[in-house]
Formats: sequence, structure tokens, C-alpha cells
Amino acid sequence: MLDEFIHEPRVAYFSMEIALRSEIPTYAGGLGVLAGDTVRSATDLELPMVAVSLVSHAGYFRQEIDAQGRQLEHAATWELRHWAQPLDAKIAVQIDGRTVWIGAWLYVLEGHMGGRQPVLLLDTDLGENSSDDREITHYLYGGDNVYRLKQEIVLGLGGVRLLQALGFTIRHYHMNEGHSALLGLELLHRHARMPEFVRPGESLYDLPYVRSLCSFTTHTPVEAGHDRFPYDLVQRVLNNDFDMETIKRMAGEDSLNMTRLALNLSEYVNGVAKKHAEVSNAMFPGYKVHAITNGVHPYTWAAEGFRQLYDHYLPGWCHEPLLLMRADCCIPETAIWEAHVQAKQHLIEKVQALTGVSLKPDVPIFGFARRMTAYKRPDLLFTDLERLRAIARNHPFQIVLAGKAHPRDEGGKHLIEQLYAHARDLAGTIPVVYLPDYDLALAQTLTAGVDVWLNTPLPPLEASGTSGMKAAFNGVPNLSVLDGWWIEGCIEGVTGWAIGDAAGMADGKAQVLYDKLEQVVLPLYYGHSDGGWLKVMKGAISKNASYFNSHRMMRRYATEAYSR
Repeated sequence: MLDEFIHEPRVAYFSMEIALRSEIPTYAGGLGVLAGDTVRSATDLELPMVAVSLVSHAGYFRQEIDAQGRQLEHAATWELRHWAQPLDAKIAVQIDGRTVWIGAWLYVLEGHMGGRQPVLLLDTDLGENSSDDREITHYLYGGDNVYRLKQEIVLGLGGVRLLQALGFTIRHYHMNEGHSALLGLELLHRHARMPEFVRPGESLYDLPYVRSLCSFTTHTPVEAGHDRFPYDLVQRVLNNDFDMETIKRMAGEDSLNMTRLALNLSEYVNGVAKKHAEVSNAMFPGYKVHAITNGVHPYTWAAEGFRQLYDHYLPGWCHEPLLLMRADCCIPETAIWEAHVQAKQHLIEKVQALTGVSLKPDVPIFGFARRMTAYKRPDLLFTDLERLRAIARNHPFQIVLAGKAHPRDEGGKHLIEQLYAHARDLAGTIPVVYLPDYDLALAQTLTAGVDVWLNTPLPPLEASGTSGMKAAFNGVPNLSVLDGWWIEGCIEGVTGWAIGDAAGMADGKAQVLYDKLEQVVLPLYYGHSDGGWLKVMKGAISKNASYFNSHRMMRRYATEAYSR
């Protein structure tokens, strides 16, 4: 099966997590979902790629929430042999003074248009390894700093070596976040000059050539979000083949900063939105950070009713999403509303099955779902419950929430408990439900079925965000703080609505959110017999979905990053 993929040079796309399908829990959230959409679009566009990730036998975690709103985590083990096939090749890396063998499983991502892309899932759970080393690829983002460094050695060094062992010809390496930055060290080592040909003062390593092979996408504007490892740990765990002075010049004097290493070993660096590129340029002066705003995969995130609608009125849309620009003039409003009603009913049935709560189809549903952590501010909507009740007395609405908190994020877990408490307080006035175990399938149902997508991050900490883009493919307008992609996507009253201005909402005041709900959004929804609401739905499709898609994103990567 591998033979069909090794006959032409490919782009190697490295990501610690990747969302292939809901049954394969090798992803934690937005970074992995973005990686999955990246490979899906490469498949549709016939861009030769090979994705490299970890097998994550125990997955991230399955989320259970008890009656008090406490998050309980369960292993998300999955049956690997049902989805992937083992490959014969094995390579070795040195970790903590031991030889650790790495094998791989092949998952073939099959696109809806007939394309196929290989995904390699690296695995240390081999009989040749010790029990501790066999677990390196078990837990996604599990364990301590030592465990994380071991995983990043397997991903970066092991990934490059295994690609070579399997016979792949790689023309470019794309690092999706800094977890895989050690691949650059492997490339430096591989392309080192012979010592006898190195003149005094010259480097042993061909840095310009290695940089020409690599691109790096950074995803976080939070300094603390970049992986760092103390050098005493690095010296103990990492292979002695790598010169520590060289590493320090590349990755920082105080600690091994994986982002800094990736920056120094990549010719092309990009942020995931225009604002994020500006923030990253300020964080890392001396580096040029370009902006390629994220996108989502068209076919994956359009609900079935909308796929059929677009197929009928705009054939070819899923290969050329720019055709959706014509949605505002070519698709009847009644057809868009019918497709939305179908998606909304599907969500209502899902909510009933998961929570026992019956939502009303004629009352607007606001959706909020993302990783539960402080800067996402999921509690902002509930700042003033009396004000919410007063708004709902005139214009009833419903709220659907979802999202996981990282197992070590106690603040995020507390937020979920608070949301449960708010739901209890609002019972009888505003239906509020929290859907457990947010995954790829639930995200598809939720982003398509709500009437408004809500996002309230603390600026400028939302690097991009993609959930609102998914909503747009289903005619769902956004109500969002101006941060990340929404700075580019918001056309007030046309594609959705801004909460405050670009400089505001950092103070956490919810007043502007309540005002927009009470005075603009809800009155427009309840008065949509005049066509105003449908115009905004059309605007979300024609102005947002047509642009904020991973096909556009991948075409830019191909021409700006991979062609260097």
C-alpha cells in the first residue's frame, strides 16, 4: 500500500496531534483539527504530502461531567488495527542513554473527491523497548516535562529518520507548531559538512540549506505556551550526537525553546491570522512572521443539507470554495432556511439524547464550544444573570455549551463547574445545556445547528480560532470579540457582529455583549420575516466561508512556503 505514495517528492507535515476522524482520538483540540483539515485539503488539491504524528494509543481523554459539573477524565484507547496498518520499517533514537526503537502505522486519508494521502503514526510500543519507553507514544500531552521531551524527540528526530527508512523523498518539511522542531537538528546533522572540508571559523552545519527545506507555523501568542526544556534535562535525554553549543545558539541560552529553534531553522514562518502575525513579530523581533490565516475544510464542515444545496446551486464549490461568493445572489433564501432548519433539528435531537433537555426549534440557539481555559472567557456571557433574564423575557433564547479542560488545568475545570451552576440558576428562564466529550462529530453537529456562534476571548490571545469559520459554512453568523480571524472576517451586520471594537473587550466588561444581544441580534432574529436575518446568513456564507477555508490556506502554503 505504501508504494503508491513514494514515487514522487512530498511535503512532510509534522504535527503532534491530528484529527483524522472522531473514532481516532489522536487530537486534543483546535491544533489537531486544523492539522486534519490541512491534510484533507492537500488531498482534495492533489498536493503530495505525508503527515507525521504520534499514534497516541490512549488518546487524549474521554470527558464525563458529573451532576455538579466536575470533569472526569477517562482513557480514550482506540483499536489501532481497525484503522491503520503496521509498517515493516523501524528506526532507533537515543533517549536517556538507551536505544529506543520507533515503528509506524499507516493511515490513508481518503478524500471525498478520490484523493489519498498517507499519514504516519509513530509508535514506540514495541517489544524491543523497555516498559517506560513503550509508553512514550501512549498519552497525548500526558506526563511531565521529561515525557514531553521524549515525545518531541520521537516526533522530530524519529519522524525524519523513519521517512527516510520508508523510502519517501521529502522536498519540504512543515512544522505545525514547535513540538517537531528537533527535526531541524536531524537535518543539520544529516547535511553536515565533512570536517576536513570546513575552514577555520566556518560552521560544520549547512544552516542555509536546512532553512530552505523548512517552514514553521506558530499558533500561540502566549509566551508561556511555547515549550521550553532546561538544558540539564536536554543533555541527559537527548542524543550526544548533537552539539549543545550549536543547540544553544539556535534555541536560546537559558533553555531549549522549541519555538526559537523552529524560527532559526525555517526559511518561512507564519502566524495563523493577520493580527497573530503582528503579535508574533513583536514577540520575536528579528524574525519575519508572515500571515496565512487559518481555514477549515469545506466538505467536512458543511452539514449534509448545505452540501446538497451548494452542489445544486454552485457545483464545484467544494473544490473551489470561492464559488460560495455567489451564494447571496444564486441561492434562494427559502432553501438556505430549510437547510438550516434541518441542521438545527439534528442538533436538538443530539441535545435531547445527551442531556434529556428538549430545546425549541423556534427559539434561537447560541453556541459556544472550545477548550475550556481562562483566556477563552466562557463565563463572560454569564457575568450578570439578572440582565440575561431581562433580555430573555422579551426575546427568549437558548444556550448550548461544550468543551474540554486540560486535565492539569484546574482553572479550566472550575470554569465548567461555574457554567453548570449558571445553568442551574437560569433554569426555567433560559435553557442552558453543556454537552460532554466535545469531539469532531459533535463539533460538526453543533457548529451547523446553532443560530449564532459566540466567541469571547481575551484579546490578543486568540491566535486565530476556526470554530466560527465552521459555523459560516452552514450560514451561521458569528457574534464575537474582535480577535484572531474575526478581525478579518467581521463585516458588521453583514457576516455577523462584533462585541466591542478592536481595541476593546480586554477589560472583561460584558455590557457591550448584552447590548448587542438585546438591541441588535435578537430583534433581528425575531423580525426575520423581513429577510434581514437571512441576509446575514447569506453574508456568512458568501463573505466568510468563501475565504476562510483550508483550500485557500493550502494554496498559499504551496505558493509561498513550499515553493522556496
